Amino acid sequence: MGDAAAHSFRGLTPSNRSLFLDHGHAYVYFTYGNHFMLNVSSERAGVGAGILIRGLEPLEGLSTMERLRGTHRVLDLTRGPGRLAAALGITKKLDGTDLCAAGPLWLGTAVRETGSIGISVRIGITKETHRELRFYERGNLFVSGPKSLSP
Repeated sequence: MGDAAAHSFRGLTPSNRSLFLDHGHAYVYFTYGNHFMLNVSSERAGVGAGILIRGLEPLEGLSTMERLRGTHRVLDLTRGPGRLAAALGITKKLDGTDLCAAGPLWLGTAVRETGSIGISVRIGITKETHRELRFYERGNLFVSGPKSLSP
């Protein structure tokens, strides 16, 4: 019943060890030769699973994000996992960070009520593409991917 598209599918390795930490830890990897990606471990320690953070709505630190991304176009700052990592200065050095504790990167609480949640197939993968494991806030302009998958 595993997920062949998951980095943890073939088991624990030195490069994916953060996926096997207790839920709430950063798993950062480098892909496509130029992008870091941020995942959050999502199971108990020893079980490899994570959630790719594909986008966020930038509310604070815009000038820093603009500098790191080299753009003043707010919609291009954090829409997409590579852009998001670049805008937040995420690199492999943050791999394994406890995102539920005070530190250089942490998960915060919502500053506004979240809208309705949509579900669709995942994008940017070649295995198990039929599985509806992509969750997003409907109508949010910072959701990445084709608009047809984010009604």
